[in-house]
Amino acid sequence: MSLTLVIGNKNYSSWSMRAWLALRHAGIDFEEIRIKLDQPDTNANILVHTPSGRVPCLLDGDITVWDSLAICEYVNETYLDGALWPRSREARAHARAIVAEMHSGFLPLRNHMSMDIRSRYPDKGRAALAKPEVERDVARIQAMWSGCLQRFGGPLLFGTFSIADAFFAPVVTRFATYGVPLAAPLMSYANAIMALPSMQQWVAAAHAEPEVLYDH
Repeated sequence: MSLTLVIGNKNYSSWSMRAWLALRHAGIDFEEIRIKLDQPDTNANILVHTPSGRVPCLLDGDITVWDSLAICEYVNETYLDGALWPRSREARAHARAIVAEMHSGFLPLRNHMSMDIRSRYPDKGRAALAKPEVERDVARIQAMWSGCLQRFGGPLLFGTFSIADAFFAPVVTRFATYGVPLAAPLMSYANAIMALPSMQQWVAAAHAEPEVLYDH
């Protein structure tokens, strides 16, 4: 096995984080290529590895897999015997549904609360939450988290780490950056995500990056 994961800046690239966390948490060895985003040569550098022109991208020999969810599914199927999804059919169906919802939706949240792990913007968070479309996104995510934690027992969404946690980990950082209030059970979940060794490695690397891509 010789895997290479092409990612963007750890402070800003939420999609890269999802694939990276899944591989790292699962203990899979891989090489990492980090491409600086929003640079004159960014697109050309990414196109060397993937026709999509976006990160992340997984290279496995002559196989190229782009898109975070496709990467997680490929690695889970090829190397982990399905261990990154819950084992029960009921829980697995639930997990796939909320991951698909996260993967395809929540554009207001993404637009008004972009990932920036190093920073804290509580005022901008309050302004964003005043927008009905952002408030709806946040309420929906919190409802999904609450439902999973109540139904499957925690401490993570389906008990132990799954692709669902990888997909919501960037949201955990967004809620911290923008000071989104969380009820005690949801804060416990957020703390459990931030305590994962893989998450701590990513966050430490984000803090060590010198690039500042935009000023809020």
